[in-house]
Amino acid sequence: MPAARDIPPAQPEEYDPRYLAGIDLFNRGEYFEAHEVWEDLWRDCPATEHRFYQALIQAAVAVYHFSRGNSAGATRLFHSGRRYMAAYRPKHHGLDVDRFWCDVHAHLVTALENGHTAPGPRPVLILNPVSTGTP
Repeated sequence: MPAARDIPPAQPEEYDPRYLAGIDLFNRGEYFEAHEVWEDLWRDCPATEHRFYQALIQAAVAVYHFSRGNSAGATRLFHSGRRYMAAYRPKHHGLDVDRFWCDVHAHLVTALENGHTAPGPRPVLILNPVSTGTP
C-alpha cells in the first residue's frame, strides 16, 4: 500500500469526471449509484489509487447497507474502507480524509456501536481546493 507522501496530489482540473460524478451521487444520497461509478473508475485507475477508490466504494456501500437495515454489512465495510483510505491521509484528491470518515461514522454510529439502524446526519463529500502554495 502506498504511503501518503508517495502519492502526488492531483490538481482540481485533473480529477477524473467519474470521481466527481460519484461525489455528486453520494452527496444526493444515491449511494448504490455512486458505488457503481467509482467501481468503473477503480477498474481503470493506477495501482497507487486502487485503495483510495476502493475505500470510497466501501463507504458508499456501507451507507447503502445501513439504509436497508443491514447494520452488520455497514459496520464491516465502514471499518475496511477506513483502513484502506488511511494511507491517503490527511487529504487526497481534495478530500479531507479524516473529516469524511468522521461524517460517515456519525451517520452510522448506531450501527457501529450497537447494531441499530437509526441514522445520524447524512454524510457528504466536500472537496477542498489543492493548495498551490501561493496566496
